[in-house]
Amino acid sequence: MLRITNLRVALNDDRPLARIAAQRLKLPAEHIEEVVIFRRALDARRKNNINFVYTLDVRVGIPEGQVLARLGGDRDVASVAQSVPEPVMPGPHKLDSPPIVVGMGPAGLFAALVLAEHGYRPLVFERGRDVDRRTADVARFWETGAFDPVSNVQFGEGGAGTFSDGKLTTRVTDPRMRQVLDTLIAAGAPPEIRYLHKPHVGTDRLREVVRNLRRRIIDLGGQVRFETPVIDITVKQSRLTGLTVGDGRHFPCNVALFAIGHSARDTYEMLYRRGVAMEAKPFAIGVRIEHPQPLIDRAQYGPMAGHPQLGAADYALVYHDKKCGRTAYSFCMCPGGVVVAAASEAGGVVTNGMSYYRRDSGVANSALVVNVNPEDYGSHVLSGIELQRHYEMLAFRAGGGGYRAPAQTVGDFLTGQSARYLVAPTYRPGVAPADLRQCLPRFVTDTLAGALVDFGRKIKGFDHPGAVMTGVETRTSAPVRILRGQDFVSVNLGGLYPVGEGAGYAGGIMSAALDGLNAALAVISRYSPN
Repeated sequence: MLRITNLRVALNDDRPLARIAAQRLKLPAEHIEEVVIFRRALDARRKNNINFVYTLDVRVGIPEGQVLARLGGDRDVASVAQSVPEPVMPGPHKLDSPPIVVGMGPAGLFAALVLAEHGYRPLVFERGRDVDRRTADVARFWETGAFDPVSNVQFGEGGAGTFSDGKLTTRVTDPRMRQVLDTLIAAGAPPEIRYLHKPHVGTDRLREVVRNLRRRIIDLGGQVRFETPVIDITVKQSRLTGLTVGDGRHFPCNVALFAIGHSARDTYEMLYRRGVAMEAKPFAIGVRIEHPQPLIDRAQYGPMAGHPQLGAADYALVYHDKKCGRTAYSFCMCPGGVVVAAASEAGGVVTNGMSYYRRDSGVANSALVVNVNPEDYGSHVLSGIELQRHYEMLAFRAGGGGYRAPAQTVGDFLTGQSARYLVAPTYRPGVAPADLRQCLPRFVTDTLAGALVDFGRKIKGFDHPGAVMTGVETRTSAPVRILRGQDFVSVNLGGLYPVGEGAGYAGGIMSAALDGLNAALAVISRYSPN
């Protein structure tokens, strides 16, 4: 096929892509046999001239060489071969029992699915509940403040990403990325995720996807056990020999993929006690900020805001404080979304952001966070967990209990002058007015103060005195990394495969899914099925 890159199409150009491709290739329309969108991005830098920028793969009915010769060395048109990743052959070592996958977030789901597809019949342990019961548990928590430590935004089928915007953006470049996207689409994700520059699934569609992936794993011979936390491991001669689950049962195994998620604090502590090598790593903490979505749309799209082809606008902002050397940045921006209660432990308030597929709440929210380094919180490997927990408990007290969250307007935060809320806070079970400087480290709040002013220059109205900030956002990424080698195996415990965001090797749904997939392939390349 021929690949056309940098093909700019005006926002209001409603011609079929085949006709646009024919014009670009200087061919009659009848010579265009197929057009596949490989990538579509939006260029809104000039508000009065917003364009989609396409990469198209085009099959033509005449020899490609003739087309290329006619275009005279055009750098934006080239012949492209469809690349297919090489298959992985089973390795020589024999498994004594089926491989175990711990956790059913994106990394665990894709690890289990790949193993099942290759005949390994994995056993999957998930500490939370299935996605349908979990959704009901979370809705009850948001409505009443009745917290369930087993089933919540962090724990349960689908992982923390199930209650998010379902963004699939990633900086990871991997030849198997298309495989992940195709798998998600087959399970119910919208087809456009295959080519959008900033694809998202939405929490409503993602729940369907998660359910269908689990059913596929079971259909292929895998087993899934919910409400089954792993509470211990057994080790012999520096190799994993088994796992113990919450009801005391012991499962022999010599391969386990730990896709535990970034909030499995008790699992981190257990692995640390058992001597599994890990290290403290940087993360970030801060708040959620909310604005009317039309404010963000106007700032990003100018007079074209509200155009049906554009949808809800997003943003990505970064601020470097030269005095203290800190960086503040927006994180997990949710256009047309809501701020959600995301606690995983009793007595702590944690916020996150979530959007449905349609992104139609009318409110934009994003985390505003500041980097935290290991030297900020002590020398112990697990000290980052204690720092997170400390500020989550402060936020709980500042909110007055009942998992209400502390909230403050930007005006009050910056100048001490109260202002009416620009939007009604979307966090449930509710917010309480509070001083967010009492809920976060001073280096975080001081950096946020400078960032808000800077972001107000970049997006008009961002620092509006009535913009709402809700605290605290502490679960941006794992506070530790479980050390592994190039073969995905723990550096000091054979058979243990730390994978995904919780192990410190991913940062979102897509990268976690890829990490789980590649870890499963590493298992396959070493072992043959039981």
